[in-house]
Amino acid sequence: MTSVLMTNVKHYVGPGALPILLREGMTAFCHDTSFEDAGAAGLFEDAYPGAVALRAQTPDAIGKELRERGADVELLVSNDVFPNTPLPIEDIPIDNVRDSFEALLLFPFRLTQILLPVMKRNNRGRFVFITSARYLQPEAGFSVATSIREGTTAFALALAKETAPFGIPVNVKAPNYLYSEAYYPRAKFIDDPEGREQIAAIVPMGRLGEPEEAGELVAFLASGRAKFMTGQVINFTGGWP
Repeated sequence: MTSVLMTNVKHYVGPGALPILLREGMTAFCHDTSFEDAGAAGLFEDAYPGAVALRAQTPDAIGKELRERGADVELLVSNDVFPNTPLPIEDIPIDNVRDSFEALLLFPFRLTQILLPVMKRNNRGRFVFITSARYLQPEAGFSVATSIREGTTAFALALAKETAPFGIPVNVKAPNYLYSEAYYPRAKFIDDPEGREQIAAIVPMGRLGEPEEAGELVAFLASGRAKFMTGQVINFTGGWP
């Protein structure tokens, strides 16, 4: 049975991917900031049998908790999130850049450093990074998220070169126009006819991507069924741009 570590499981791609990874028989060790609260962690585990809510919040603390639980993680689904407020470049607080870098690049970088030695030693493991497809058509106001997520994509591609000799595939899922409350909330872009029209005018498929659709792609990349595929960026955008 494959053990997977997924970050920010209650956000972005997490809600769509977790049920499908559990359906595939994986044991899911899950990180989320809400799990600092024992009650929230317990409710989550009750809702998702087979999932373990980790209390740790930093990469090093996550590694320590996994070791204490005797977890042999073979797969990282790095599903990193940070709120984005569109602003002109000259108006962006530099602390916002630092915090975005910490959440979107440094966090997965450090987790990779922690998990990689055992994977290399065992010649077994997989990485799936969830970044963004905004690099295909950068938009005004989104310079921080676009540049840092593209940095994470570049990191994943560099990692793929280093892990290929060990049989460890590394791939990237790059969404845009995926329904999530963090980036495209239901009330504005699904329930509101004006919001739906706005999306339909931009996305060739005429709608936001569904979380379950995103989850199916994550599950395929996580499965290892196509191990020869590594260092790939798969855009999940409904035909945009």
